[in-house]
Amino acid sequence: MSKPRQLIAAVDMGSSSFRMIVARVEELNGQSQIYIIDTLREHVRLGAGLTTQKCLDDESQERALGALRRFGERLRSFKPGEVRAVATNAVRVARNASEFIAKAETALGFPIDVISGVEEARLVYCGVAHQLPIGQGRRLVVDIGGGSTEFIIGEDYEPAVMESLYIGCVSTAQQYFDDGSISPKAMKNAIMAARKEVAVLRRQILDVGWTHAIGSSGTARALAEICVSNGFTQHGISAEGLQLIREHVTAAGHLDNVTLEGLKVDRLPMMPGGLAVMSAVFEELEIEHMDVTDGALRQGLLYDMLGRQHNDDMREITVAQFIHRYKIDGKHAGKVRELAELLFKQLIRQLPELKEQLPMLRWAAMLHEIGLSIGHNSHHKHAAYILGNADMPGFSKREQMMLSTWVLAHNGKLGKVSEIANTAIQWAAPMCLRLAALFLRRREVEALPELKVKLLSEGIQISVPKNWLLAHPLTQYSLETEVEQWLRIGLQLELMTRR
Repeated sequence: MSKPRQLIAAVDMGSSSFRMIVARVEELNGQSQIYIIDTLREHVRLGAGLTTQKCLDDESQERALGALRRFGERLRSFKPGEVRAVATNAVRVARNASEFIAKAETALGFPIDVISGVEEARLVYCGVAHQLPIGQGRRLVVDIGGGSTEFIIGEDYEPAVMESLYIGCVSTAQQYFDDGSISPKAMKNAIMAARKEVAVLRRQILDVGWTHAIGSSGTARALAEICVSNGFTQHGISAEGLQLIREHVTAAGHLDNVTLEGLKVDRLPMMPGGLAVMSAVFEELEIEHMDVTDGALRQGLLYDMLGRQHNDDMREITVAQFIHRYKIDGKHAGKVRELAELLFKQLIRQLPELKEQLPMLRWAAMLHEIGLSIGHNSHHKHAAYILGNADMPGFSKREQMMLSTWVLAHNGKLGKVSEIANTAIQWAAPMCLRLAALFLRRREVEALPELKVKLLSEGIQISVPKNWLLAHPLTQYSLETEVEQWLRIGLQLELMTRR
């Protein structure tokens, strides 16, 4: 029996173009299929707006915000869980990213995640893999974006190697072909600079090996179109075809004189940069031919959203891997998770919008002792560093920082996380985690009393049986100390006893 149709959308805020796709999800007998019904693309060139101080200038921000407002109009009927928007390299490296994202979310009407290079690589592969038949063997996927290039080796739907380099078509074009001139020397220098970056990955990628190479996103498709339209190759991109394109553009000497068939006007400013990066990839990795696909980051976002809805969430897999890798005491972490969840659900009854944070609270509880793998002293600080800086497939930068902050807040002084004290949406979950860790500090299997919590205007009231507290003086002392800790960041912990 088929289920009702569902619409989902993905927004990819790339360093070159912003793209949005809207798709219909159809499910039959437990299987889901995505059918794209609408696409929008705007040539924003956000990466070109990065100043020498790595800040997005006002002009590029206005172009971006204008595009997002138009995307937002198309998405007005969508609910939050039906839209996933991500920003990539240009926002990743921008020093004023947080200010820009705040304005961008208002323009779009939905949250925007800034994703890491490795997470971008995972999502790209997810999009590519769903566009290609399975059983083709190991494939190398190369995705040249505006400010970064992702390299992924995988088989069927499983990526094995995921890497990201800070080289792209916009950044390379700006550095070597900014005035439109394309001299043989400039092209050679651009290729050699890109090869120097790719060389870092050369040994790893060659050792793993692949049966065929796939190019995704705009640069690969644009170069393939030029190769085929001019008869340089029958399909895809060839090493010889790239050489012929280089000969043509350097002979032309300037972008205004380039007359290649298949080259679209809006791709012209970035074409020399993309050509240099792709040439470097071919030369350094000894590629002779590359096929291209329409699958890319935005399709990967859609399939990743489907996975989250069907309990196939990559974040669950990542947390399980971290528990194993860092030798976390899963049994104790599970008890902390159960208690934190029990407390938090009582607060959700008062403030239903907290429910969205429940998965993050569960993961924070399971990982709150990850810092013990480094050392006991300041283990909460070690944990915060790991969670804030490690590659965590499936998690956005925002989610990682949330995990990092909550885990940092679970122990020690609260002054270092005073920013969470603004609203209940910010402090409710980490404070439930902190209380759960406090009650389970002894780590022994012991039945806890019924703990009742409720939201106050600026804090939490907790009710504990008086006799139980008298029998547990360490816990009572810790709770009384907590009252002072919370007050220092402007929060109230009201300790009540009952029979």
